[in-house]
Amino acid sequence: MRSVLERMARLGRPPLHTLAPAEARAAYHAGAEVLEVPRAELARVQDLHIPARDGARLPARLYAPSVEAGLPLLLYLHGGGFTIGSVATHDVLCRELARLAGCMVVSLDYRLAPEHRFPTAVHDSWDALQWLAAQAAPLGADASRLAVGGDSAGGTLAAVSALQARDARLALALQLLIYPGTTARQDTPSHTRFAHGLVLDQPAIAWFFEQYVGHGPEREDWRFAPLLAPDLEGAAPAWVGLAELDPLVDEGVEYADRLRAAGVPVDIEIYRGVTHEFIKMGRALPEARQFHQDAARALRQAFGDR
Repeated sequence: MRSVLERMARLGRPPLHTLAPAEARAAYHAGAEVLEVPRAELARVQDLHIPARDGARLPARLYAPSVEAGLPLLLYLHGGGFTIGSVATHDVLCRELARLAGCMVVSLDYRLAPEHRFPTAVHDSWDALQWLAAQAAPLGADASRLAVGGDSAGGTLAAVSALQARDARLALALQLLIYPGTTARQDTPSHTRFAHGLVLDQPAIAWFFEQYVGHGPEREDWRFAPLLAPDLEGAAPAWVGLAELDPLVDEGVEYADRLRAAGVPVDIEIYRGVTHEFIKMGRALPEARQFHQDAARALRQAFGDR
């Protein structure tokens, strides 16, 4: 991990938070696969459009390791501070999850800030999950075996969608939460301890949230900060994967603890010695490859062997 950080520093690229959003997206896209594992070839990769409540058609990509019908389905929501990231930047990761878990993965291009501020991404994620539940059979998926997951900002959206699914009585087999953001004010000790020098730092977090939510009352909305949700009881079982050297690690632990206290089955894994974004560094970090195996195992166990 130290070697990765040193190589990143030697590149001398401007921090994303110093760029305009469009420039930051391009820079993130350019570096997204540099440290990824090789791209898995799958039996089925299909681009889709999913309708949103306001009439927009959201791009998405379906991955499946086989063409057989009745595969379980994971809706995947990419990270990027609600401002950067895309289906393309998480293509290798979603292929790997589909391959290892033996499930269909649908990766969503939810709309990004600042062009689309909170709660557009929340709405897009929930609209996509409902649509996939309704359209599972035509897509070749099993509507009785659905899951939602995501990393970072996508982990936040996945946690929120899981609570919305509970309220709508849409049964989910699992919520796969990868270093999710869950607090309103980013004031846990790990935000101070890891504020500078790692992959995700305090200036970047502040910039992302300025684009997405600002400093108004929306900060206290549980759909931005799931730790503020009044009740977590009845949510889908959770698998929570965290990085030890990450500003978000404390709030991830706290959310897992709150889920468990509410009676939700929770498995939590903290990957030692790695930073935010490590899951996309499989060429350099064995912990990333271990994460792929662990997340896939959690999905397989949640979906059940058939």
